[in-house]
Amino acid sequence: MYKTTVSVSGMMCSMCEAHVNDAVRAAMPVKKVTSSHKKGETVIFSEVQPDAAALKQAINATGYEALDVKTEPYEKKGLFRR
Repeated sequence: MYKTTVSVSGMMCSMCEAHVNDAVRAAMPVKKVTSSHKKGETVIFSEVQPDAAALKQAINATGYEALDVKTEPYEKKGLFRR
């Protein structure tokens, strides 16, 4: 699994966050996507590593500006240990 963090400029409210989330979901298969206008970022969890250019294009098409894209491997940490 991968965690991708995108710096997004122009989000001002929760509706802006929803527009960006919808654009990301429509552009690629994701497990989870959340945006924060306060932090100016969108965080995406996916099974496959997303194409940074396609991700930027999808976000930019909504009228917001995708700046930096950072992807890293992600391993979900559970509450139970063996």
